[in-house]
Amino acid sequence: MKHFICIIGVLGLFFSCNTKKDISLEELTISQIHEAYKNGDYTAEDLVRAYIYRIEENDSAINSISEINPVAIGRARALDAEFAATGNLRPLHGIPVIVKDNINTIGLPTSAGALALKDFYPETDAFIIQKLEEAGAIVLAKSNMAEWAFSPMHSESSTKGITRNPYNLDHVPAGSSGGTGAAVAANFGTLGIGTDTGNSIRGPSSHNALVGFRTSLGLISREGIVPLYLRNDVVGPMCRTVEDATRMLDIMAGKDPKDPITSFSEGKIPDSYMAFLDKNGLQGARIGVFRTLSENNVHPEISALFNKALENMADLGAVIVDSVEVENFQELRQNQWCADFRKDLEAFLAEYVKRDTLSSLEDVVRIGTKSDFAKTRLEMFVTNFGRGQNPEIPCGDAFTDLRRVAFREAIEKTMDSLNLDVLVYPSWNQPAATIVNFQEEYKGDNSQIIAPHTGQPAFTVPMGFVSGNLPAGIQFLGRVFDEKTLVKLTYAYEQGTKHRKAPN
Repeated sequence: MKHFICIIGVLGLFFSCNTKKDISLEELTISQIHEAYKNGDYTAEDLVRAYIYRIEENDSAINSISEINPVAIGRARALDAEFAATGNLRPLHGIPVIVKDNINTIGLPTSAGALALKDFYPETDAFIIQKLEEAGAIVLAKSNMAEWAFSPMHSESSTKGITRNPYNLDHVPAGSSGGTGAAVAANFGTLGIGTDTGNSIRGPSSHNALVGFRTSLGLISREGIVPLYLRNDVVGPMCRTVEDATRMLDIMAGKDPKDPITSFSEGKIPDSYMAFLDKNGLQGARIGVFRTLSENNVHPEISALFNKALENMADLGAVIVDSVEVENFQELRQNQWCADFRKDLEAFLAEYVKRDTLSSLEDVVRIGTKSDFAKTRLEMFVTNFGRGQNPEIPCGDAFTDLRRVAFREAIEKTMDSLNLDVLVYPSWNQPAATIVNFQEEYKGDNSQIIAPHTGQPAFTVPMGFVSGNLPAGIQFLGRVFDEKTLVKLTYAYEQGTKHRKAPN
C-alpha cells in the first residue's frame, strides 16, 4: 500500500501530492541503503519522506524528536541529482541522521532543551555537522535531550518535555542524549549523534539496545556544541550497528583548530577504522573483567547477562582474565569532577548566541525553566564552580590535570601488566528506571566512573534484555586513542551474539 504526503495551499489555491514509497525502515544500515540507491529501489528523497512519515505516525508516544529539518527533503533531492549525474555515492550519501539538540545546525534551533535558547538559530554548522554533510549525510531532525545535558538519569526538557523508552514507555531512555537513543532505537533515522560528559552516549545507548561510542577525549571536535563541562565533553555516534558507528567515526575523527584538544589526536588516527571490522576479532584477545564495577549493587538479571557475555566472548576465542583489580582505584576515582558549566556556557553564549540579554548564567536563571530538575541544577551552578574537594587543585583536561593523568596511568598500567586489550563491565548494573521514580531508581551507572575523567575511549554494545523488555549493554574500555581495538572487539562480539532487536 502507498501512503500519500499532501500539501494543501491557503484557500485551496494549490494542491500537490507525492506518493511515499513503501520502504522497510526497521534496522536499515548504511550499506543496505546504498545498495538500494544503486539498484534503483528508492531514492534519498523517498527514504527521507518515509522516515518523516514514521516519525509523524509513531513519535507522539515516545517524544524523541524536537524538530524535523525543513530542508531535509530538498537536501535529499539534491543528493539524488548528484548521484544521477555522477554515479558516485559519498561515504554517507543520502543517509538520514538524528542530531542531539545541543549541536549547532543551520536552519534548526539549537536549544539544548532550554527556554533561554529556544529561539537560537546558529549562523554556522558545528564542525562535525560540516564533516558529516560533506560526506553526504542528511540532517533529518533534532532530538530531545535532558535540559542543558544536566541529567544522566532521564531526558526532560523545557522545549519538548519527557522522552520515553521505546521498549517500555513507562521507563526512561536515560540521559542526556535520550532523544537520540530513543529515536534511533525506534528506527526514526539511520544514524544518531549524542554527546557524553558522564554517560550521555553510553547510558542511552545501553538502555535502547544501541551501539554507543564515547571516543578518546580529543579525537572528535566539540566546536559549535553547547557545553556542559568541556573538560569532559565528547561527541560521538549512537547507532544500531558497530559497522554504522564506525563509518561515522571515520568521518568525524580528526583535528579541528577551533577545538585545541583535538591536537592530541595527531598521528593517532588510522586511514580507516573500517579496516578493523573483523568477525574473528575476539580470537586471542585478552579481556579483563573489572568486577570492581560489575559486582557493585548489580541486578541479578544484569549479572546473568554479563556473565553470559563473558562466556560468549570465550566461545568466540577470547581469553577471559577474571578478575582485574586496579591499585588504589577507589582513591583515584575520587575528586575528579569539576563544575565548569558557568565558564564554558558563557563562552559559548559570547561566541555563538551574541545577545546582550543572554550572556551570563544569571540570564539563563532569569529566563527560567519548566523542569524542577534543571532548576535545581542551575541554582547550584550559580554558586558552585571548580573542583568540589580541594578547590586549590586546578581543573585541567585529561592530558594536563594531574589527578586525571594519574587515574588513567593506573588503569593503563594494570592493563599493560596483564597484557589486556580492554576492560569490560556492564554499562548499567540496574535496568532502566521508571519515569515516575527516575531519581530514586537511578542506580548502577558505571559510565560515569572512569572514561569521562581519564579521557579513555569506552564503547557500549547490546548484551541482551531483562524483564520488562528492557535492554542492557556491556561496556568495553580501551587505552587512550586505541579506538581501533575497540572497533575490532565490539564488532566481533556483536556479530557473534546479535542481541540488537527493534522495539515491539
